[in-house]
Amino acid sequence: MRRVAGVDVGGTFTDLLLQDADGGMRLSKVPTTSPNQADGVLAAIEAAGADPASLDLIIHGTTATTNAVLERKLARVGLITTLGFRDVLELGRRTRPNSYGMTGSFEPLVPRELRREVAERVDARGQVVTSLDEDAVARDVIALRDAGCEALVIHFLHAYANPAHEKRAGEIARAIWPNHYVTLGHELLSEFREYERGTTASVNAAVQPVLDRYLHRLQDQLAARGHRRDLLVMNGNGGTVPARLVAKEAAKTVMSGPASGVMAAAATLAQSELSNAITYDMGGTSTDVALIAGGVPEVSAELSIAYGLPIHLPMVDVRTVGAGGGSIAGLDRAGMLRVGPESAGSAPGPICYGRGGTRPTITDANLVLGRLDPARLLAVRDAVPMERIRDAFLREVGEPLGLSVEQAAEATIRLANVHMTGAIRMVSLSKGHDPRDFVLFAFGGAGPLHAVALAREIGIPEVLVPARPGLTNALGCLVADLRQDLVNTLNRGLDDIPEEEIAATLAAQRERGLATVLAEKGEVEDALVLHSAEMQFRGQTHLIRVPLPHAAMTRAEIQAAFEAAYFARFQIRMPEIRAVLVNLNTSVIGKRPGFSLAGLLPEGDGDALVGERPIYADGAWHAAKIWQRERLRRGTRIAGPAIIQQADATTVLEPGSEAVVDVLGNLRIKVRA
Repeated sequence: MRRVAGVDVGGTFTDLLLQDADGGMRLSKVPTTSPNQADGVLAAIEAAGADPASLDLIIHGTTATTNAVLERKLARVGLITTLGFRDVLELGRRTRPNSYGMTGSFEPLVPRELRREVAERVDARGQVVTSLDEDAVARDVIALRDAGCEALVIHFLHAYANPAHEKRAGEIARAIWPNHYVTLGHELLSEFREYERGTTASVNAAVQPVLDRYLHRLQDQLAARGHRRDLLVMNGNGGTVPARLVAKEAAKTVMSGPASGVMAAAATLAQSELSNAITYDMGGTSTDVALIAGGVPEVSAELSIAYGLPIHLPMVDVRTVGAGGGSIAGLDRAGMLRVGPESAGSAPGPICYGRGGTRPTITDANLVLGRLDPARLLAVRDAVPMERIRDAFLREVGEPLGLSVEQAAEATIRLANVHMTGAIRMVSLSKGHDPRDFVLFAFGGAGPLHAVALAREIGIPEVLVPARPGLTNALGCLVADLRQDLVNTLNRGLDDIPEEEIAATLAAQRERGLATVLAEKGEVEDALVLHSAEMQFRGQTHLIRVPLPHAAMTRAEIQAAFEAAYFARFQIRMPEIRAVLVNLNTSVIGKRPGFSLAGLLPEGDGDALVGERPIYADGAWHAAKIWQRERLRRGTRIAGPAIIQQADATTVLEPGSEAVVDVLGNLRIKVRA
């Protein structure tokens, strides 16, 4: 076996899991180095007792592009588009930053003075209406270069139907542009809807230099320490791409952090003989929720990372709410309790971190209720007396609402749980899935603290806490396969599309994907090809993704598959209305060699009961036994109330729940109704 490392860079910590040649596992968790994340990656490798020169493969998940978009620390981008469509990125879809009231603001990624128009026009069927003005393209490329733009987008109307003009403009631009940061809209997303396609291309151009510079720094620093092997980078679709290719489609790495956790969940479920799960990842500032059905994570191509920034690329469908360990509790102007989305972050952080925080948070509430051990908190600079935390809850929440300290802390936890169960409903009930048919896969530093309460609230019968919940995203990097997603727009009535055209489009996508994936011969042992269609009834706006079992389906079979998917989602049948086939999609997955997850948490000696302390639950104090997870034997059963603590997370078992340690070291918790 080879030595393979999975490294995930989060907002607070950089996590690493390393599989040794003998199958053993090493792990490390070090602070993230925000100015240069590469320093944290190297520190994590060193903390695991490894040398970069000895690693055969590094698989890396980074927040570089996500943070760049959210913080608007982006490259200066210029845009060349079709005459008359300069303001598409700013006009958008008649939505507002805030649902209520005419408030809020929006700033497009490309300012108006850097958006240029040239004469050209292709209609929706791909017919040329106006020829491309090549001289105008050259003039505008030079003007944008001289204006200090580092990256360039070429985005023409209906280029998905006929990309000839975009390709020619790209040839002209690349001959002039001083670097390789030139994005053609159709190359990244060959899909109709010029606003979403243009915004996706603009995001790609804006983060290309950011990601490229970071990966070059990382590879240079690894090379300086003797690493001469491969580096794979996580994408938001849950797959990986070689570092030498990833910057070309940099937008695909946005949201790759949450996606890696979902892929780790899928791998764990497969080895646990489970197929349906709702993943629940609670960190320091937010909670990410996703759904896995039949062992396959749900994928969406309609992500919006922020207002006015839709990214229409296939990504694991993760829903995020502003409820994390650092979410602040307090009263709003109406005197109502509010928890999040404002967060104390890692600086100053919760009060208990001793870094200057003064406002109570979810982490502080868990501490007041006895669910966390103050002696085992990570990231504490100066220990804070418990009375200071209790006083903050009494001052900010308790006294204004007439509650005791414990009641105020419990109210904080319950309201946070309401926000998180809302996200669970969004990925399950709103899409026609019954949560009672799923397990709740809880991970992240804070996920296992709240998981049993969330499952009980929404009716999920079982919670699974993996062996290393605080390192699950790093595990996702380690188990991720290579993946390529391709899309082509047809946007015609299904009855008007020849079956041969459908089959030919899917076949072409398959060949393109296989060519890229199979180029990594040393990493891929098999390839999986998945086809799907995005469809709607005539006159509708939104799309439904319909799996296609094979590429040679007849139109009648595709219509039936769409009607079945529509009924599953909305419980309505409309056989008298014919379907529109908008997009055809193909995912090509290069399967990497797998490994047993049992080595993540070796079986303990059984001497796991380490104490007892009171915890507050359901309005009363209960005596809870404290268990050390690393010492648990397989098959051990633990009845709640109990607390199971480990280096990277704490799991709370409420009264009436019961946990058993399975053969992989996972906690399988039965939840009382």
